[in-house]
Amino acid sequence: MRVVVALGGNALLKRGQPMTEQAQRENIKSASVALAAIAENNELVVTHGNGPQVGLLALQGNAYKPDELYPLDVLGAETEGMIGYMIEQELGNIMPFERPFATLLTMIEVDLDDPAFANPTKFIGPVYAKQQAEKLASENQWSIKQDGDKWRRVVASPLPKRIFELQPIKWLLEKNTIVVCAGGGGIPTAYDGSKKLKGVEAVIDKDFATELLARDLEADLYIMATDAPGVYVDWGLPSQRLIKTAHPDALGQLNFAAGSMGPKVDAACQFVKLTGNEAAIGALDDLGNITSKTAGTIITNSCEGLHYYD
Repeated sequence: MRVVVALGGNALLKRGQPMTEQAQRENIKSASVALAAIAENNELVVTHGNGPQVGLLALQGNAYKPDELYPLDVLGAETEGMIGYMIEQELGNIMPFERPFATLLTMIEVDLDDPAFANPTKFIGPVYAKQQAEKLASENQWSIKQDGDKWRRVVASPLPKRIFELQPIKWLLEKNTIVVCAGGGGIPTAYDGSKKLKGVEAVIDKDFATELLARDLEADLYIMATDAPGVYVDWGLPSQRLIKTAHPDALGQLNFAAGSMGPKVDAACQFVKLTGNEAAIGALDDLGNITSKTAGTIITNSCEGLHYYD
């Protein structure tokens, strides 16, 4: 079975943790245990978030020479290499030595006319108190929005159109390689007026980029690993219920927060509708059980409506 797993930001850096190499490595080490359980008997492709990491690199660059700050596409490429290195190393410490790994810098095409550029929504970087966020926004010409009880920088998040490294990814899978790619939603790129490919100041949503990747790879299962056991209705209320299985049409009729579960649900429903295969949303620690359909929320055409855990 070909499985594509998108690691949520919690797999790399939990909310409020210091953005240190040690903290990230410890989280990746835990994530690798869950990934190894899947990789043992399946083809595996891993993607990951990079919001905190790319935001930190931007802050570091701004502290050095604000007028020479690297653009987000270059910072995204840097984080793909850094995080891919850690995943390869920690997963390699668990898997048999003979199993090959590869991390690919992955350019993904976006549309420069995408309306997302007029309405930045993608959170990057650390969280701040409101007053501090407003001060930094004023100093650095940022857009900011509230994220829970804190505030963060936001940037444009256009939809992915095409994955340029798709063929090399397929070649690696044919050799049973565990592939880490499309990190942080991939490196946003677009063709300019002279038909030359260039980087774009944006961050593509990881879940939509991974959905496109899973679809193009004809994956049997697309999993979004997050910090929740699955998708809830009435989240946070006494009446909340955890969905076990859902038809994409039924799940798509519900409303979820745009900054958290919303993109995951939309990406899952899109994958199932366009491929007929299954998608899942659930906790990182439950990855093994998600593949056996005993944990998480499974989105599938093989059921009607919504079904809940007891």
